[in-house]
Amino acid sequence: MTALIFFMIVLAYLGGSISSAVLISRLYGLPDPRSHGSGNPGATNVLRTGHRSAAVWVLLLDMMKGTLPVYMAWYLNIGPLYLAFIGMAACLGHMFPLFFHFKGGKAVATALGTMLPLGMDMAALMVLTWLICLGLFGYSSLASLLTALVAPLYVYFIKPEYTLSVALLSCLIILRHHANITRLYHKQETPIIDRSKREDKSSKE
Repeated sequence: MTALIFFMIVLAYLGGSISSAVLISRLYGLPDPRSHGSGNPGATNVLRTGHRSAAVWVLLLDMMKGTLPVYMAWYLNIGPLYLAFIGMAACLGHMFPLFFHFKGGKAVATALGTMLPLGMDMAALMVLTWLICLGLFGYSSLASLLTALVAPLYVYFIKPEYTLSVALLSCLIILRHHANITRLYHKQETPIIDRSKREDKSSKE
């Protein structure tokens, strides 16, 4: 079992190291997300190019990087704590990809993918929370941070045996957002939804 767990952790990291954002951007002829916009190779930054279908593909592929290894490990009867390590390995692969000079993203979509095997109710709560926070505040990073904070609470009521596993993943996501937290504190973070422009537009109307 120990060898199997180690193999799954390595496999999850290698799968996570495949940067969907970079590959899809090359396929669509878009700017490299590592040097465009926020510099984060993820779906949100690809969306900044204005190409929605490319962003959707990045989102789906990044989620699959988390779902597949965790689901495989669950199918192989690997325990909840080790599932967390496998999920974290997939996220670390996305954050520090072996195949892309260790310059990766925040792994929010990949972390969501690791939670999909817990059930669609959990996934729906996570997506709904992220969308509500984005709509309220306009910042993708803040929406991700708030969603990560409440994720362990959600899983506690749905499948409590996985609470520690999800809490570990949430801590990893929050730590990865340390630069965003600093920019949010100093009001230097770039919003996805510019609320000030919307307010100006509505006032003119």
